[in-house]
Parts: sequence; C-alpha cells; structure tokens
Amino acid sequence: MHTMQQERRFIRNFVITAHVDHGKSTLADRMLEQTGTIEARRMKPQYLDQLDLERERGITIKMAPVRMQYKGHELNLIDTPGHSDFSYEVSRALHAVEGAILLVDVTKGIQAQTLSNFRNAKKAGLTIIGAVNKIDLPSAHPERIAMELANLLGVSPEEIFHISGRSGQGVMELLDAVIERIPPPAETSAAKQCAGRALIFDSLYNDHKGILAYVRVMDGALRPGDDVSLIAGGAKFKIKEVGRFLPEHQAVKTLTAGEIGYIATGFKEAALVTIGDTIVRLDSILHADVKPKILALPGYREATPVVFISFYPDGKTEFDDLKKGLERLRLTDAALSFEPDSNEALGRGLKVGLLGQLHFEITATRLTREFGCAFITSFPSIAYHVKEKGMWRVVKDPHEFPLDPDEVLQPMIAMEILAPAPYMSQVVNMKNVFALDIRSIHTLGDNVAIEARMPLAELIRDFDDQLKSNSAGYASFSYELDGDDKADVEKLEILVAEEVVPALTRIVSRRDAEYEARKTVERLKELLPRQQFAQALQARIRGRIIARETIAAMKKKLGDFGKNGGDRTRKMKLWKKQERGKERLQSMARVNVPVEVFREILKK
Repeated sequence: MHTMQQERRFIRNFVITAHVDHGKSTLADRMLEQTGTIEARRMKPQYLDQLDLERERGITIKMAPVRMQYKGHELNLIDTPGHSDFSYEVSRALHAVEGAILLVDVTKGIQAQTLSNFRNAKKAGLTIIGAVNKIDLPSAHPERIAMELANLLGVSPEEIFHISGRSGQGVMELLDAVIERIPPPAETSAAKQCAGRALIFDSLYNDHKGILAYVRVMDGALRPGDDVSLIAGGAKFKIKEVGRFLPEHQAVKTLTAGEIGYIATGFKEAALVTIGDTIVRLDSILHADVKPKILALPGYREATPVVFISFYPDGKTEFDDLKKGLERLRLTDAALSFEPDSNEALGRGLKVGLLGQLHFEITATRLTREFGCAFITSFPSIAYHVKEKGMWRVVKDPHEFPLDPDEVLQPMIAMEILAPAPYMSQVVNMKNVFALDIRSIHTLGDNVAIEARMPLAELIRDFDDQLKSNSAGYASFSYELDGDDKADVEKLEILVAEEVVPALTRIVSRRDAEYEARKTVERLKELLPRQQFAQALQARIRGRIIARETIAAMKKKLGDFGKNGGDRTRKMKLWKKQERGKERLQSMARVNVPVEVFREILKK
C-alpha cells in the first residue's frame, strides 16, 4: 500500500474540455510533442483523433486517452468530445480524473459549451485551470477574453494561461500548472476492502482481444488472470490483458490505484460492457462484508437514445449487410442501439436509437464509408409517452401513434444559448418559429446568455441551422434533457391514391400541422411520376383531410376532330371508352412510391 501511495503522488489525471473547434486536439498534439510522447517524425495534426471523419470535420467524436511522462510525473490526459450529443460520455470522463483544462478560443470567446463544460467539471469536483488559445492570430483579443474567463472561474486574470496550440507557445507552462495545481489521486473510503476496482469511462472493440474497457483504477490493482465482475451489467470474466495508452496500446503487468488504462475483456458483444459501469475483483466481493452493489462507483446510468431514425437498405445494399455494419459500429459506439423495423414500401429495416442529430450524421457517414452501405432513412422521431384507454405506453414509431390519445407527454430540453448582443432580438424571435420558452436573459461579457426550455422534437427541426443563420454563425447552444411535459401534437398521415404511405407518417406540432401537410403534398406532386389515371395526394389528421394536391392523368392524343376525314362520332366513342378504362384502372390502382421519391422527400 505504501508503494501505491508513493506512485499516486506522481500521477495527474486531467481532461481538456472546450467548445467545438476551440483547439482541444491541437493543444493535445503540442503536449504529446513537448513531452516527447510522440516523435516529431510520427506527429500528424489531431494525432489523437483516429477517425478520418474527425479530421475532416475538425471535431472529436471519440474520446482519446494518452499517458505522458513529464518532469518525473505520469500525466494521463483524456481528450473529450465537445458537442452536446456526447455530453454523457464526457460526464464519465470527468469522473475518471481530478482536473480539467478549460480552453477558450480568443477569436470566438466563451461559448455555450464552455459554460456547460465548466459547470459539469465543477459539479464533478475537479480542479479547473483556465487557458485562452490561438493568441498568435491577428484577430485575437487575449486580454479581454482572459478577463471574461477569469470572471467565470472566479480567479484573477493572471491565473489564466495564454497559449497557442499551433506554435506551442505557453504549453510547457500549462503542463507545469497541471503538476502544481491538480491534486494526485486520493484513496477512496472503500480502498481497504477492495482488492481491485475501476470505473469504465469508454470502450473500444479489438478483433483479437474483444471489447477493451477504458478504465480509471480507483482501488487496489488489476492484473491479467484476475477474475472480475461488472457490477451493473452482471457479467463475469477473466482479465485477458491490462495496458496503458502511449497513445498506442501497450500491455503492462499491473494497473494500480490512480492509473488510467485499458482492460481486455474478451467479450465480443458491445452490450455486455457499458460506460459508467464498475469492474471489481471477485475476491473483493467474497471478502467484503457488503453486497456487490455497495461497491459500485457513483453516477452509473446507461446512455439513453433520444432520437429514432429508421434505416432501410436501398437496391445496392442487402438488409443483412446493413445490419452487420450497424453491429460493427456498435462495437465502437456503446451509445448506439437498434431494433428490427419494417415498412410496406421500403421493406425490412432497422430503427436506430441515437443521442442527437450529430450522432446520426456521424453514424450514417461511417456506415457509408467504412462498410459501403447504401440506405434510405426515415424522418427522425422521438419517444412519446402516450396514454390511451387509461394505459400508458412508449411510442417511437409515428405510424403506431394513436389517432386520438387521452394524453401525450414529450421529452423536454433545458438549453443555454450564447449570442453576441447585436443578434439578441433575432435569436429571441425564434420563439415565433420554434416552441422556445425563454426563461431568462443576462449579459456575459460581450454576449447575452439566454436560458430557455423547448421540446426535444423542435431541436431536430433544423434548430441549429436556423440559429446560425439568425446570428451570422456566431451563436452557440448547449442542452440537456429536462423531464417530460404535455405535448400538443398530431399524427400526420400522407395518402397517395387513397392509401396511407407509412414511411411518410410523422408526429408534428399542432401549430405546424397544416404547413407541414401542404409542404409534403406539394413536394410529392413535384416528385411522383404521372400515371394513366389521376392520383390524389392527401394529408390527413384524425380522419380529416387538411391538404390535397392532384397529379393529372397522362392523356392519350386522339387527334383533332374533323381533320383528315376523321369521324367525330367515332372519336367521341373512343374518348368515352378511354374514360371508362381510366375509371376502372383507378378503382384497381395502387401507387408504388419509387425509392428515389422517398430519398428526395425524406431529405431535410
């Protein structure tokens, strides 16, 4: 134990946290370079971002841990995603460390995710070090932004570090502050009865070793061959390998209290290892005078999908290939969930549960690039709690939504919007388009901070794009789930030739129902091919048609009456025969909506 305490004294665990595109990954690059963790010849931009998609978009999607040696200390850094969609994963990382560097881009200033990250780090009890980045840019205002950050943290401006992640200026001083200000890992109250215990803050799939659990060891030690159990999941296994992040995986003999590393579980199913679970050695459970649940580390909860989108293979991809692609993705993305779905028009598909719009975009892009899948996606939907005939149930599929429910509850979000003061009125006026309930407005430096509440369903109606266009791209927002409220929504059904097209059924706000109905039938009229008979395009709510368009039938040219000796009576007979034929055809008609039409109309 004495040796472990000695080792702990020289360990510092911390995260870099910032708003999207404020330079987290670039700062991590310079730290890897200046500590000699990565040789200069192997260095590449955004080194810890392993996905091509991360480099292209300039954002961190998967958190990345790395161990650095600096001035006799072991520095364990976790580079975390900055977007609200991944806030659950970030919260687990915050429980695995003792400190955080809160980074702000001096050309953009404090933004919504900066505030959210600050509050989460404070709530987790972390020591927070403030730093302003990109001070070498000509448009930088380091002194002013440093003053705003100091006010937020409640420290003097002199305690804010001025750095350039690009050139490396000030990075060594920041590393010195990590050693001086962030405390070493402390012994927990359960240490004496725990032979080995660790928190899972992320996971990754390895073809040879199965699921790798990324862990922070809280008590005791963990070694290959140890019999361990997952407290929340219940699965038991023998550890195959333990190791550290350099940043490549390097196997070691032991992970001890305070260290960050990985554990090879051997599991091939992603669902068995969940972020936030506790790994504990079985001999701890056997010798402890307590139930296993008592040893669970605090804060465990499973990531809850909030947006549901059905994926259907198109002609180039088989259903089984789409399913295999999603199964492989789930091995590296524990927050991804899916279940079978089917549609009369589009065939077999999979309803995928996602954390938000960005999570959907990333999943769809990776399916296409990494697995060559071609697919069509449904309109995004959310899970409603619906009361019908006195019974409550959860409805994720719009076509399963009852026509006349007793009561409907919908998930809400609490959001914080930060915008430059000149754009305040445009942002506030968005409440006329979205069901945005503004709770408070206050100034924060040169910005206004708007606290509001809104249905989650409104967020997936292009809220982000509208906010950017109303603020010339300067506004930002962060959000978190905030319970359920009564919903004033309707089931909007689209009928083609008097048949409902389930793939186009949506749940819409009552105030937007007529607009959405008109827009959909007008778009269908543009896209659907003409037939030998007239096609009625209708939008229906509670059995009532609220919008209609008609695609006229194709006409067969019978020629001009009276020309070239044609007989008018004969041609009138032909015309009447054609009309009767069209009527019979229409009575038997069943319009198949082409896949290309679905692809176009389901675009945002």
